[in-house]
Amino acid sequence: MAPTIVGVVDSVKMTVLSLAPSISVTLIVAGAIVYGLAHTQPAENRGRWQTLAVGMVIGGIIIAAIWGAADIIFKTSATLLT
Repeated sequence: MAPTIVGVVDSVKMTVLSLAPSISVTLIVAGAIVYGLAHTQPAENRGRWQTLAVGMVIGGIIIAAIWGAADIIFKTSATLLT
């Protein structure tokens, strides 16, 4: 039997709920470490390292926001797709 669209959305929700916290924390911690290491670099490289670090931290925050809203996203998409 072919999976329904609601089943697929539910499996995506479960994957997000199980992986997102660890990915989010990892990105935030790695971003903080990279930001700290950026200060040991010469001035011409420091900006690139800081940009990478800020991007990692923002990515971790966005993943945490998606994780927090996963149930709401699932409920909304389940009603829209049926």
